[in-house]
Amino acid sequence: MSLEKTDIEKIAHLARLAIDEAAIPGYAEDLSGILSLVEEMNAVDTDGVEPLAHPHDADQRLRDDLVTEENQREHLQQNAPQVDAGLFLVPKVIE
Repeated sequence: MSLEKTDIEKIAHLARLAIDEAAIPGYAEDLSGILSLVEEMNAVDTDGVEPLAHPHDADQRLRDDLVTEENQREHLQQNAPQVDAGLFLVPKVIE
């Protein structure tokens, strides 16, 4: 797919980009190359190919879900201006 000067100017306007008049042919060539690559990739037959999250059949190593810290609620709420039933009370900021 070959892009013309008017196409590049329209794309630049939509993207709110200011480009030099002298740079337009370079942009046209680069963008045309990108669009050609996309067309080539779209032409590849991908029927029967499952999408992958990772190219290797790897599993995430997970650590054991263990509590490593003790409950410090009372200690942390000692400096709070207002507390009720173990919860911090804060002023309403959205009406």
